[in-house]
Amino acid sequence: MSKIVVVYHSGYGHTQRMAQAVAQGADAELLTIDADGNLPDGGWDTLDAADAIIMGSPTYMGSVSWQFKKFADASSKPWFAQKWKDKIAAGFTNSAGMNGDKLATLNTMFTLAMQHGMIWVSQGLMPSNTKGAQRNDVNYLVSYSGAIAQSPSDAGAQDMLPGDLETARLFGERVAAVTAKFKA
Repeated sequence: MSKIVVVYHSGYGHTQRMAQAVAQGADAELLTIDADGNLPDGGWDTLDAADAIIMGSPTYMGSVSWQFKKFADASSKPWFAQKWKDKIAAGFTNSAGMNGDKLATLNTMFTLAMQHGMIWVSQGLMPSNTKGAQRNDVNYLVSYSGAIAQSPSDAGAQDMLPGDLETARLFGERVAAVTAKFKA
């Protein structure tokens, strides 16, 4: 069985809900980056032992949160030892805007994964982009690079749309399936 870890930072709970949905789909362990940008004790060892690392961050000002960036910069130690090379990688994000420059956040995660020599997994879902599509459909926001969600700035995490959370869960399933193929 593959060991998959979802490492994420969440400022207001929305990205945490996404992380939980991704982890549910991937049967993954959650690893939280705290408000100071740190992992809990043993967090680095958990990531080093993983077959796949799924990264999550809210999109703030067109990129990852500073807490996630601190984590990314601190990953230079496993980078130097090539501990994450050939692991499966993927990413997800949430922002208040429909676009919100979420792709820039995913590109930051993708670049981090490429620096580590990891193998990136795409969303793998067809878009919901027909005239009959509804906002609560799976992959309504149409991302191919990773899972994305949108939460109005005045909505709490409990108000996230089920379609966005289902997109995140299905993304977790995809990462798990790809990881299992590479582990076989």
